[in-house]
Amino acid sequence: MKKYFIGIDLGSRMSKIVILDLNKIIYSNVCDTGVNPKITSQNLFEKALKDTGIEKPEIEKIFSTGYGRNIVPFADKRITEISCHAKGVNYFFPEARTIIDIGGQDSKVILTDKKGKVIDFAMNDRCAAGTGRFLEVTANILELTVDELGKISSRSKQDIDINSTCVVFAESEIIGLISQGEKPEDIIKAVHFSIAKRTKNLIAQMHWQKPVVFTGGVAKNKGMKKAISDILRTEIRIPEDSFITGALGAALFAKEEN
Repeated sequence: MKKYFIGIDLGSRMSKIVILDLNKIIYSNVCDTGVNPKITSQNLFEKALKDTGIEKPEIEKIFSTGYGRNIVPFADKRITEISCHAKGVNYFFPEARTIIDIGGQDSKVILTDKKGKVIDFAMNDRCAAGTGRFLEVTANILELTVDELGKISSRSKQDIDINSTCVVFAESEIIGLISQGEKPEDIIKAVHFSIAKRTKNLIAQMHWQKPVVFTGGVAKNKGMKKAISDILRTEIRIPEDSFITGALGAALFAKEEN
């Protein structure tokens, strides 16, 4: 009988699942966490089994991570998201030494060794101005989707600044910029660089090294990648699926304990 290992990352905004066999990733999926994370985790799990045809007796272990890791009722073990992101990134980029993870509600910088073990980390979970929430607010004001922001910001020809250090005040500042006739692409670029500056402030607390890998849902925004690359003056690498590194790490830990 085949053996499978599952990692579930129950985030504040998005939830992810990864299934490993003894050799590779065979399945992954991402969905909105919604208002009932416990039910979301169950639905994500059941859908994964249906999509793959895997039977429950074939599953060796299930590890959970993320914001809601303690409420995944069928998890065999809970692992911190810091460790799981480091482990997951190491799978894709064994040479990575610094990880920037920006999610919907928090941002993290993680330093790792060559085996993907965490050496140090810093986290911002108190201010939305350095997270994906700022991008959501910006998209709403400009009547765009979050997915459109990166593409539109690439058209920017002018540098402007957003100086507010709080999303609430930044929202008013963005509205003011619109009333002054500033173009949406320039405003979006300014928001990207505002988040990048906060990331730099977080990473500046640490003895970070290259290569730098950018993960999380925000990493799918090319404008955000460029802003962080420019601010840190280094190349930024992104996994093929930046959403799943935490869930992947949890699955890898499950496999290691087998």
